Amino acid sequence: MPSNDTQTEAVEQTPVHVDHLIENGELAAENAWCVSYDAEALPEQRPAFVPLTLWQANQDDNELAPLLTSDTELTTELGSTLKGASAIAVDFPAFTDGRGYTIARLLRERYGYTGEIRAVGDVLVDQLDYMRRCGFSAMALRDDQHPEDALRALNAFSVRYQTDVEERQALFEKRLTASH
Repeated sequence: MPSNDTQTEAVEQTPVHVDHLIENGELAAENAWCVSYDAEALPEQRPAFVPLTLWQANQDDNELAPLLTSDTELTTELGSTLKGASAIAVDFPAFTDGRGYTIARLLRERYGYTGEIRAVGDVLVDQLDYMRRCGFSAMALRDDQHPEDALRALNAFSVRYQTDVEERQALFEKRLTASH
């Protein structure tokens, strides 16, 4: 009988397909992409997000896109390489791990990435507005999250004080400009 460690490893190697995907602020009709955490072998399911090193070794395969872990160091060289990706997934291993927000913001602002950036992993409704503000264009919800709640959360705030990847002028700056 296999040990629990072997069973856990087998589960982590199985490609993950999420049913509820929010794309550009709307519930996507379907989600063709799966997420594979297996760094050794390409998944049979396509299209697929695969670990960065596996994607780098197979960049000519248009049905693969990079999966960035939250500890990925975005160097200038890597930022340039990622510009050629059709989409990029950023893994949130736990909802308390905020490094993925920084990765998305750097991809958009420092490296000029304009394609889809998808949040995957432990993605909760409470995080969606912040994810969008940091540059995520798609969010694959954790199975226990309700898509209707997600859509409401994305539209909960009509005014924001801080800047983000879409709004480059802070609210106080807008008010100053309007008063002069």
